[in-house]
Amino acid sequence: KQTKTQTTMPREVVSFHAGQCGNQVGKEFWRIVAGEHGISEDGTYTGEKDDQLERVGVFFSESAAGKYVPRSVQLDLEAGVLDSIKKSKYGKLFKPGNMVAGQSGAGNNWAKGHYTEGAELIDQVMDVGRREAESCDVLQGFQVTQSLGGGTGSGMGTLLISKLREEYPDRMMLTYSVYPSPKVSDTVVEPYNTLLSIHQLI
Repeated sequence: KQTKTQTTMPREVVSFHAGQCGNQVGKEFWRIVAGEHGISEDGTYTGEKDDQLERVGVFFSESAAGKYVPRSVQLDLEAGVLDSIKKSKYGKLFKPGNMVAGQSGAGNNWAKGHYTEGAELIDQVMDVGRREAESCDVLQGFQVTQSLGGGTGSGMGTLLISKLREEYPDRMMLTYSVYPSPKVSDTVVEPYNTLLSIHQLI
C-alpha cells in the first residue's frame, strides 16, 4: 500500500518507559497506538483508511525501508523486562538500540535508581534520547511512563526527567505515573519511594 504524504508537519513526541511497570504500560501504549494507525507488529502499514496515517509522525518515525518505528526509549536497571518485550508479539516494532538495560537492578530502592546504578546508566539513556530528539523536525516534547513505588521507575525516572528539563527547558514534559495502592502493594518501602519521587515531580 502507498503511504499518504503528510501535508502538515507533525510536532513529534519522544517517549521514555522506565522500569518494569513503565515498560509494561509503554508496551500496551504502543500496541494501541499502532492499531489506531494501522501499523502491524513489524512496523508495516496494513491499514485500510488514508486518515490512519494522519499525524503518524508524532509518535513514529519512518525507516528507509518504509516501516514505522516508535520514537521511544526503554530503560531498566535489569534486562529481564526488556528481553521479554523483545521476544513479545510487538518486539520487532522497536529499535533494539533504544533499549538500555543495567545489570544489577534497583531492588525497590529509590536511591539506587536516582544516585548510584541509575546515575551510571543515565548518560547512555540521554544519548539515545538525544538521538531521537535530533531526528525530529519540530520536537514538541517528551512523555514518560513510570511507577512511583519501585526503584527504577521512581528513582531513575525522576533523574531522567530532571536531566530532560535541564537540556530541553522549553519542551513539553508529560508523565504517566502509577501510584502504589495498599490493596496490591508488595513491598514495604513503596510509600517512601513515592514521596521521594513526588518531591522531584512537582
